[in-house]
Amino acid sequence: MIFEPVNRPFAGIKQTVRDLGSVHIGNAVVAFLFSSTGPVAIIISVGIAGGLTQGQIGSWIFTGCVVGGVLTIWFSCAYRQPLSFAWTIPGTVLLASALDHLSFAEVIGAYWATAVLIGIIGVSGTVSKAIKVIPMPIVLAMVSGIFLQFGLDAVLSFEKEFVLASAMVIAYVAVLLVPGMGVYMPPVVMALLAGITVVIVTGNFSADTQALQWLNLPAFEAPEFSRQAIFELMVPLAVTVLVAQNAQGFAVLLNAGHNPPVNNMTFACALGSGANALFGAVSTCVTGPANAVLVSGGETSRQYSAGVLFGVLSIVFGILAFAATWLILKLPPQLIAVLCGLALLPVLQKSFVGAFAGRFSMSALVTLVITVSGVTIWNIGSPFWGLVTGMAFAILIENTDYREYLRSSKGKE
Repeated sequence: MIFEPVNRPFAGIKQTVRDLGSVHIGNAVVAFLFSSTGPVAIIISVGIAGGLTQGQIGSWIFTGCVVGGVLTIWFSCAYRQPLSFAWTIPGTVLLASALDHLSFAEVIGAYWATAVLIGIIGVSGTVSKAIKVIPMPIVLAMVSGIFLQFGLDAVLSFEKEFVLASAMVIAYVAVLLVPGMGVYMPPVVMALLAGITVVIVTGNFSADTQALQWLNLPAFEAPEFSRQAIFELMVPLAVTVLVAQNAQGFAVLLNAGHNPPVNNMTFACALGSGANALFGAVSTCVTGPANAVLVSGGETSRQYSAGVLFGVLSIVFGILAFAATWLILKLPPQLIAVLCGLALLPVLQKSFVGAFAGRFSMSALVTLVITVSGVTIWNIGSPFWGLVTGMAFAILIENTDYREYLRSSKGKE
């Protein structure tokens, strides 16, 4: 079968609440804070630079959050795994240059074309087949390269907000030093509380006093199908969804002991992208960083509850997008940077071990270096080129290991 069946009892509200522990709540909140701060700031920046109205930007945020939240809740409950969806951040960045010479209607037409392309790939089962061909150390090296930047951003935060960053790190380490304390108070939550306390005491809020409406509703955006827009955006957007985002999300989940329904989730990205396009939002993807935070702690069998809470928070944020964005963006960006860096430390550790502990270490190293470089060629980012180059090294340089890997993969089918 191309589509994976739901082979677990659907988790209801009572079951989800019972499985939702303090660690899972903390992970869900951190993942939500990450997805609702930096990414939202990128949308606002791109939208303003592209000449979009406040209503169009608000509609984009509403739809991206609500569609992603609904998909996250359904998949997390259906498969008892933390399977989170959101809009593509690299895809949003692509639009910064596109809106210089394309109308918003033409861009939305490219969204629709991208949704169709992702749907065809999902139905074909190509993604699940590709995952079996690409050695996991190479994928984990790509993930390490992407997430390493979050760790570096946390360190660089000390330059601008030394007191804030120090307080958060000290609080994080303090929990780790007390045996068993992490069960009752996750270290990331303690870091968040310390950060908020410092912000309140120091009065370190943004001076922006622009009034924003509380409720946000989406507005339909009619597409215009332009060959130029489709040619320029369709393939790069599809690549960012399938490789730059979904691949890292799947790798994080697999490395954490989960078994994500790859084909179903890819097709869900197509459906989500189509729903997003109705109201001017960029394509849907499986989130890498958010999934990484969701699986960073707690019992594996209960981590799905963190995914459900993440989805609920995303929907609420979408409905209150203007007010919530106004509030969150008043916090120092260094608070979120340190929080995400600390939350992703366990994931980075596992990714590095998985990438370099065994075979394909040279291919993994090449993948890591290129991914960290941030190079962009033909509007396609470095994670894609890192993965492609790493695969080339595996096939050409570490070919003995690669042939053995393919034989073992076929033997498991």
